[in-house]
Amino acid sequence: MGASCLGSCLANCINLSNLRLDLRKNKIGDEGASDLGSSLVNCINLLNLRLNLGENKIGAMGASGLGSSLASCINLSNLRLDLGENKIGAMGASGLGSCLANCINLSNLTLNLYLNQIGDEGASGLGSGLANCINLSKLTLYLQQKLFIYSGM
Repeated sequence: MGASCLGSCLANCINLSNLRLDLRKNKIGDEGASDLGSSLVNCINLLNLRLNLGENKIGAMGASGLGSSLASCINLSNLRLDLGENKIGAMGASGLGSCLANCINLSNLTLNLYLNQIGDEGASGLGSGLANCINLSKLTLYLQQKLFIYSGM
């Protein structure tokens, strides 16, 4: 509920160009992550976003919902997104990658997905999506997982 209320307030900040939110360890969950992302769609002048949602019980639905909303932030050029220690899984990682591919002006991306059980399938899906970020010039990924299985070329 708290993240949704915060999102409602942020939706009114249409001239916002820089935003830094640290909401780590707040039990936001899927609904809160999606609602927070939906509010950012109204911030049409947003250029720089730093969003820490680590350890918030966010699953695949929340990660995909957040990613879908971020794809609507057409002027976003710098994004630092921390979703570490959630449970987005392979589907969430792939969905996030596909959505971020639609951020046409994104040039600098730092994505922290450590300890999210994304596995090799999620990492592959994420990479496939990010490969379509045509203006991306700097990419930093944190994908520490307990296990990746490499199956060759």
